[in-house]
Amino acid sequence: MLLGYNTNGMAHHDLCDAVTLSAEIGYRSVAITIDHGALPPGAADLAEQLARLRRLLERFGMRSVIETGARFLLDPRIKHEPTLVSPDPAARARRIEFYQHAVDCAARLGSDCVSLWSGALRDAVSRRQALDRLVEGLQQVLDYAAGQGVVIGFEPEPGMLVDSMRAHEELLGRIDAPNLRLTLDIGHLQCQGELPIPEVIRRWAPRLVNVHIEDMRAGAHEHLMFGDGQIDFPPVLQTLADVGYNGGIHVELSRHSHQAPEAAHRAFEFLNPILATL
Repeated sequence: MLLGYNTNGMAHHDLCDAVTLSAEIGYRSVAITIDHGALPPGAADLAEQLARLRRLLERFGMRSVIETGARFLLDPRIKHEPTLVSPDPAARARRIEFYQHAVDCAARLGSDCVSLWSGALRDAVSRRQALDRLVEGLQQVLDYAAGQGVVIGFEPEPGMLVDSMRAHEELLGRIDAPNLRLTLDIGHLQCQGELPIPEVIRRWAPRLVNVHIEDMRAGAHEHLMFGDGQIDFPPVLQTLADVGYNGGIHVELSRHSHQAPEAAHRAFEFLNPILATL
């Protein structure tokens, strides 16, 4: 397992500075959240950005994943919109194009996966109709990614159409592919009451490609600093080790960007001693 940091927790840093800071602290993987200042679609110097970033990752011996959860990248007014379940087909197509851009970035960087989610349902259609939209768009993304040898890590996200592991299992009853894997957020399990967390990890271990980690409390989707929530982390990390997970465990503290260096240090100092005992 490689301890990593998500750049959405360093939103006020230049992307390469964020990677460098993470490496200097001791992180060995980075979850790169595409955003206005980080590999944005249509950037005139995108090829140069990717080449510079790849050299930096190679210099530090870091792995990476590509994250697609920027809040206002595609719509400046509505968080996370459009999505694969948006009512307007043209809007859904914009999300698909963005995911294809993310796949291109992952292919250039040699990233472990592109992580994505369903989106929130915002119109009064049946769950079956909403899943139809999601399946149609996700299939296009999976096909495109397969053509570039890129894995998709699907993340259940509280408040979205696919919000839990039960809903994720429902989705897999409609669509699956060799390159469709799982991004598992440890805090989300606590928030949703999907407990005990080690049992969930063991159940889904064969599909794991990416792990998000932070502290959280039951019933509240708020990413907290370690020790401020309710999660008992040693059994969680021990279970990840026991099932043979060897990918990135990425700290996700997106609301801590105003104190990013301190937050990244604190998270590392909390988690690394636990990992060192495994």
